[in-house]
Amino acid sequence: MNRTLFEITKMDCPSEENLIRMKLDGISSIANLDFDIPNRQLTVFHSGEIDQIEKSIIELNLGGKKMATEQTDQTEFEENTNQKKLLWSVLAINFAFFIIEMTTGVISKSMGLVADSLDMLADSFVYGISLIAVGGTIIKKKRIVKLAGYFQITLAIIGFVEVLRRFLGDENLPNFSTMIIVSIFALIANGICLYILQKSKSKDEVHMKASMIFTSNDVIINLGVIIAGILVNYLSSNKPDLIIGTIVFLLVIQGAFRILKLSK
Repeated sequence: MNRTLFEITKMDCPSEENLIRMKLDGISSIANLDFDIPNRQLTVFHSGEIDQIEKSIIELNLGGKKMATEQTDQTEFEENTNQKKLLWSVLAINFAFFIIEMTTGVISKSMGLVADSLDMLADSFVYGISLIAVGGTIIKKKRIVKLAGYFQITLAIIGFVEVLRRFLGDENLPNFSTMIIVSIFALIANGICLYILQKSKSKDEVHMKASMIFTSNDVIINLGVIIAGILVNYLSSNKPDLIIGTIVFLLVIQGAFRILKLSK
C-alpha cells in the first residue's frame, strides 16, 4: 500500500471534497481518501502507480499538486457510520429551511429570503449527492450531479430575472419584519448545524470539522439578509433586499458550476 499526499490550494469546503470524491470514484487502486480541508491537503491510500489519480485531481483545476509518496503498512480503514447520521441531520435542517424561506420569501416579497432558500437548497445538494448516490454506478452518480447542477442554475436564473423585474418596476416594499425574523431562525438553524458538526469535530472527524467552515458561510448570508431587512425599513427602499438577493444568487450559481464539473 502506498500513501500519497496532495496539496489542493482551492479546497476550502465540502463542495470541493465531494467534487474530488466523485472524480476519483471508480479508480480501483484507491483504498481510502483522507481529507484535511483546513490545511488544504488530501492523503490518498492506493496500490500501484499514482499517475491516473494525479491526472484526475489536476483536471479539476483546484490547484492540486502531488507532494510526496511513501509506502505504508496501513490496510484497514474504518467507515464512521455516525458521520452519515450527522450529515443526514444537517441535510434535513437545510432542506426544511429551504421550504420555510422560499415560502415566506414569496409571501413577504423578499428576494433576499428567496435567494437564501436556494442557498439552503444548494447546501442540501452538497450533503445529499454523496449520500443519495452511495452504492450506485459512476454513470448514475454523474446523472444525479448533472440534474442537481442544472436545477440550481435554473432556479438562480429565474431569481435573477425576478430581481431585474423588481429593479425596473415599481414594487411594494418587502416585509422587513418577516425578512429579519425568518433570517434569525435560519441563523439559529445554522447554529444548530454548527453544533452538530462540532460534536463530530470532538471525535476528530475531518470531514465534519471541515463542514463547519462551509456552514459558517451560511451564517454570513443570514446576517446579510438581516442587515438588508433593517436597511429596507430604514431607507424605505427595496434595493437592499434586491442587492443581497443578487449576491446570494451568484453564490448559488458558482456552487452549481462546481457541481457540474463532475458530469464531464
